[in-house]
Amino acid sequence: MWLMYSVLAAFSFGLRGILYHWTSQQSLNRNVLLCGTFFMGALISGICAILLQQSWTLTALIGCQMGLFSFGANASMFKGFAVGKASLVAILTGLPSVIVVFVAYLIWDERLNMMQFLAFFIIVIGILVVRYSNDITLKNLQGAGWGALAMILFAGNDLTGKWTTLVSAPLFPTLFCMFATGTVCFGLWWLKDQKQEGNQQAAKGNWTERRTFLFGMIVGITNVVGMIFILHGFDHGKAGLVSAVVALNVLIVLLYTRFVLKDRFSRMEQSGLALAFIGILMMKLVAS
Repeated sequence: MWLMYSVLAAFSFGLRGILYHWTSQQSLNRNVLLCGTFFMGALISGICAILLQQSWTLTALIGCQMGLFSFGANASMFKGFAVGKASLVAILTGLPSVIVVFVAYLIWDERLNMMQFLAFFIIVIGILVVRYSNDITLKNLQGAGWGALAMILFAGNDLTGKWTTLVSAPLFPTLFCMFATGTVCFGLWWLKDQKQEGNQQAAKGNWTERRTFLFGMIVGITNVVGMIFILHGFDHGKAGLVSAVVALNVLIVLLYTRFVLKDRFSRMEQSGLALAFIGILMMKLVAS
């Protein structure tokens, strides 16, 4: 069951990645976009919590920690892309599952058997091969610090998500706290930009702040659906395995660039895809 939830989460986050990829080609304010994304998540989570009459317990406040981790990770990732090489930052942000496996073993004694570890290793290698598709040398490591920080914070978000399932935190109130926290953080950053630059960022071409915020809300639908699936995955499976499978959302983006944007796969990308799918099949055999 955990594998199905993890794959669905990967698919949802892959759709989010496609939308992020498309918006990265547009001239818009990223903080406004992400504020809208998190606001939509808070709106949907709050409505679901009320309709399903879920309890607003103290454990739901763990979602605030998830929101801070998610905000910091996204901010660090975008900063890394701005000052360094995109492929290096992408590689580092594809490795949180390695940290998750190690920390989950230390604090929860989550152990992987030999087949699970082998499948995990193959998936991680596949992700690295896919992301390592551009030239990276020792002389071209700009942005490594921001990428490493994003990796640690993404891992922290996954571990906190696993924690919410261990203490039986209510799903939608927890997600509401997460997305509300992220909304406030990106909203404050948005206001900070406005104070520093006046009205220069109010509109970039056709992308007014209103239009950017509304499009961010569309992205937010894929984000909240992905979070629902990943938390269900954490509830039924081991944190490191779920994190590794969800990291395969990069393959969804890659398939989009191949079949929609008509980009050609390099041999390394093809090899990475093959390894990732082999790892998924092994996970399926282990889970069955």
